[in-house]
Amino acid sequence: MKDQLESLVNQMIEHGILYLDAVSEFEKRFIKKMLERNNGNHSKTAAALGIHRNTLSRKVEDLGLDHRPKRRARH
Repeated sequence: MKDQLESLVNQMIEHGILYLDAVSEFEKRFIKKMLERNNGNHSKTAAALGIHRNTLSRKVEDLGLDHRPKRRARH
């Protein structure tokens, strides 16, 4: 895994990816996958990530990752 990460970092550097862009993209993808793994449950995802649920909610909003199921309108 460390070799794959090293290779990815080298590719990003070669392509001129800025540090903040790399960190932001990693965070977005990591959180998205953890949300998917936990069926959108913020409490379980926050626990798995080792962060507070409120921190996760803020990051989800900031990164545009709202995974809450859409509620169907009642008729």
